[in-house]
Amino acid sequence: MRKPLDPAELDAAMENVHRAGMPGLFAEVRDGEQVWCGAAGVADVATGRAVTADMRHRVGSITKTFTAAAILQQVEQGRIGLDTPIGHYLPQLVPGERGSAITIRMLLNHTSGLAEYLPYAYPSLKAFPVLADTSPQSLDDNRFTRFHHAELIEMGVSAPAVGAPGGPLGVYSNTNYLLLVELLRQVTGTTAERYITRNVIERAGLRHTSFPADPYVKGPHSQIYESWFGMIDPPRDYSVYDMSWVGPAASLISTVTDLNRFFRELLAGEIVSPSSLEQMRRTVPVVSQEGKTIDYGLGLHPTEAPHQGTFWGHGGTVWGAGTLSMIRADGKRQMSVAVNLQRWNKLDSASRPQPHPIDAALAVLHRVAMYG
Repeated sequence: MRKPLDPAELDAAMENVHRAGMPGLFAEVRDGEQVWCGAAGVADVATGRAVTADMRHRVGSITKTFTAAAILQQVEQGRIGLDTPIGHYLPQLVPGERGSAITIRMLLNHTSGLAEYLPYAYPSLKAFPVLADTSPQSLDDNRFTRFHHAELIEMGVSAPAVGAPGGPLGVYSNTNYLLLVELLRQVTGTTAERYITRNVIERAGLRHTSFPADPYVKGPHSQIYESWFGMIDPPRDYSVYDMSWVGPAASLISTVTDLNRFFRELLAGEIVSPSSLEQMRRTVPVVSQEGKTIDYGLGLHPTEAPHQGTFWGHGGTVWGAGTLSMIRADGKRQMSVAVNLQRWNKLDSASRPQPHPIDAALAVLHRVAMYG
């Protein structure tokens, strides 16, 4: 049975994540009309500046839910067909047989078979997923690199396929969502950033959510620290970074309050129609970037909570920043949590991330936030 929000319990769970090694984190949890906001730790390890719950934050792949919603809006207007091949719209980017076989739905749910472009854009990550053979060097080399969507897409399309289009097991890939970004530009006549801002962000009434115009986060924010599995010691601040390496696949800046509002509006049928939302919640098995098999819909994925039903949402990571936003299917309970350190786990002799106290403390926080 779901418990009402317990501020003291939430405060303690947040503080335990900080004590486990997370420099700083902040969150908003809602249960009906009851709202709790909290923060623990520091936004700047050098000055000791405290984190606050209203800070803006790079939310990573939660951006994909915004992009998926924009695509579904265009489906509703008849400009895009969910089961139409991408080659019909963008034959120059996905030519030949694959362009005819990969549908818009397959891009949205990561069953296209297209590879991730990131190891090709970031040469020191080329050995991924063999983490011990990677290096964080490319993270620094590309801090101010301006990538173009077409060149990143070409890297992913020309790389060896990771599966057959529409196969039984998808593989998560940013290449899919950059193609959707180009599709939005093609059918709307404006950039994906502008379209999503006008038709998703503003429609949801989000006041502190935007795409970055430069490498900086505007407004109150935390520094964000990347460890790259202990290879960067001490962790390095990547809060200033050109986000063209992911664009509208993962570059959005938001707040935990705005994220909760967005998912609340989305599940209430205020951003896309109920029939489109039903499509978004049709899931397939997909291998995540962490190598785990998850259920994934069209820019949404579910989490089952014991005796609580299904929560829907998305997580996101970029260099240094992590975010998770989930809402129960009935819309009555939701949480958004942001953290300012990433890839804190060191590797064992088999190149596998070792358990860290942060993992367990975050799991407790998520449990307390979702159902007490």
